[in-house]
Amino acid sequence: MDEEKAQQVGQAPQPDSQDLPPSPAKRGDKPMTKGQRQRRQRSVFQYIAILFAAAFLLLLYSFMMERRQYQSYLEQNQEQIDSLQQSASAVQRLDALYEENAKLKEQVADLEEQLADANDQLDVLPDVISHQEHVLSETCRALDHFWQIDEAYVRGRYSLCRELIQEMEATENGQTPLKDYLPKESTTDNGRFSPYDRYLEIYEALY
Repeated sequence: MDEEKAQQVGQAPQPDSQDLPPSPAKRGDKPMTKGQRQRRQRSVFQYIAILFAAAFLLLLYSFMMERRQYQSYLEQNQEQIDSLQQSASAVQRLDALYEENAKLKEQVADLEEQLADANDQLDVLPDVISHQEHVLSETCRALDHFWQIDEAYVRGRYSLCRELIQEMEATENGQTPLKDYLPKESTTDNGRFSPYDRYLEIYEALY
């Protein structure tokens, strides 16, 4: 008991919290005036405007970067398209050159063939010329004998005519008789016999 009294004497009695009077309001908890509310609203609006401006700038920057990349992409694509077009044109020119080269090769082959034919003709040309000269010479001899035979027949010199005919019919050493060199067609339009037909007429009359 003594100890409890001593403790009660040493300690002051603690009032109950419910019995305490309310503490005075702090300075910051005072209600704001109209001016303060307007300044706070302006600050909020300014902050929002700054956020919108920053967002707009970011969007604008992103748009500009995207546009720049798109332009670069278009330029690269255009360069690739130009390169492909140039390659296609080069391929077309190359194909045209191949076709032209093939045609030129065919022309060269044809010309070479024609040249070979011409060389062959040149090789036989001396023989052809020699043969034509022989034919011309024998034709001249045959016509000379024919005119002598015709004149002798007209003058009635039949013996001479037969001698000349024998020369025309001679086939010595397998040679062609002179009568075969006589022209078989008339070169005049007077309806007369050709030299060959006239010769046969005289031959049949004498033999």
